[in-house]
Amino acid sequence: MSRTTDHLFTRREILAAFLGVPVALSACRSSVAPSLPDGEIVGASDVIGHKIRDGLRVQPPNDKWERTAVVIVGGGVAGLSAAWHLQKNGFENFVLLELERAPGGTARSGSNPSAVVPYPWGAHYVPAPLKENKTLISLLSEMGVIEGADANSNPLVAEQFLCRDPEERIFFKGRWYEGLYLHAGADKQDLAQLDKFNTEIGNWVEWRDSKQRRAFAIPISNSSDDAQVTALDKISMSTWLQSHGLDSPRLRWLVDYGCRDDYGLTIDQTSAWAGLFYFASRVTHRGAESQPLITWPEGNGHLVSYLYDKSKEKVRLGFSATDVIPTTDGLDVVAVDNDARNPIGFHADRVIFAAPHFLTRYLIRPFRDDPPPYTSEFQYGAWMVANLVLSDRPKDLGFPLAWDNVIYESPALGYVVATHQRGLDRGPTVFTYYYPLCDADPRVARTRLLSTDRRGWADIALTDLERAHPTIRSLCTRLDVMRWGHAMIRPRPGFIWSGARSLAQLPFRGIHFAHTDLSGIALFEEALDHGVRAAGEVLRSLRSAT
Repeated sequence: MSRTTDHLFTRREILAAFLGVPVALSACRSSVAPSLPDGEIVGASDVIGHKIRDGLRVQPPNDKWERTAVVIVGGGVAGLSAAWHLQKNGFENFVLLELERAPGGTARSGSNPSAVVPYPWGAHYVPAPLKENKTLISLLSEMGVIEGADANSNPLVAEQFLCRDPEERIFFKGRWYEGLYLHAGADKQDLAQLDKFNTEIGNWVEWRDSKQRRAFAIPISNSSDDAQVTALDKISMSTWLQSHGLDSPRLRWLVDYGCRDDYGLTIDQTSAWAGLFYFASRVTHRGAESQPLITWPEGNGHLVSYLYDKSKEKVRLGFSATDVIPTTDGLDVVAVDNDARNPIGFHADRVIFAAPHFLTRYLIRPFRDDPPPYTSEFQYGAWMVANLVLSDRPKDLGFPLAWDNVIYESPALGYVVATHQRGLDRGPTVFTYYYPLCDADPRVARTRLLSTDRRGWADIALTDLERAHPTIRSLCTRLDVMRWGHAMIRPRPGFIWSGARSLAQLPFRGIHFAHTDLSGIALFEEALDHGVRAAGEVLRSLRSAT
């Protein structure tokens, strides 16, 4: 086999694995593989993480130990939120450790000289909060995003922070259409099932338990734990749809898209509780639209920047905790830089563990020796995100370019347009493309993610987008890739209300836990809620000890 043929065969295999055989065959008709724009794999350090997983242990020299009251492990949204809450309460005696060179975790953003605006590397919006979400309302009010309340006491978001129209469109058979439900070609049965589904969602929106709690609320800590609601966690979203006679392919696609978008799972893999949460938790009353979306060009990186600026003097970027050791009079925390050199140590009274919960069995010494059974219940999905810098907008047919742009027949989620919110509707732009790996086995997904290099992922993204934008390769001047091996918790059937989450939130020997995975759903609001909760626990425990 010639080198050229071998190269094309390998490319065809990759495209077939990620985009399907028909797309791969169509893309590989040429005897010459297309050129790719410059770019790199950015962020998400896995080398030091794998060293820690494989048993890295270091001991700081005596002169590299510091004394602090609190160490926050992890500089994602939960860790930054914990720092924010500590400082709001006048507490400054803490240090935050973050492995990456930039804070924010999956809510971080990026920029480069060739891009006209910053862009997200993960989460890119929050819905306007309902009145029950007091913590998010407090943060957004502090940032000047909220400018009052309506007649029902729900906050009013300043217009400039709400997602501009057009918000969404979908590509199908050569043309773009408005919205995410494919109305084009829908028959009476399809539309009747859509109405029935919306009626069922409306029933859950109106439902209240004996304590007047909503079935599905953000954050989840405000949701009902009534047996009628939690029973939904025992079945998949697909099974729930089937049990209600909802088999319209268009409706099932819409629900499946929602599950892939928020959870990185298909409807067959997603808990029905989580699937209904997606559609019901953001609606004020029956028949209302979902809450409008708050966004910025850099997505939730804007929120991260605000939180980070508040506490950056306390943050040590590029340092990963390797050991959290309870002692007779507190806790010792050992950390190393990205090169696994220059270890430092902290003698602390309390630790806020704001990293993903699966890391507890590697970082917390007693958990390493005897991990609690519930830690194995936490499973995480893998995602690839690509940012495409374009010299101009690709021409297309149908509904105009929107903020969120989805290809109906693609396994990816499409792309958001970073320039949209700035009102830059012509000229250079940045497309942020999202691909969730929905393999049944998350380990298989991570292997596929990490074994595909930057060139492979760049080709996948461009080939996929060529369905809707045939000229996109010629317009793309740079394409960077982020590979998230543990991007988000998977709310599979039986996990959210299994008891694992509540057990994982219990403090352990001075360690308080905070991360969005403790909700079973990866949302900014959940990370914020857990960060503030854990910080409050720490403040109360320190006060009671004095």
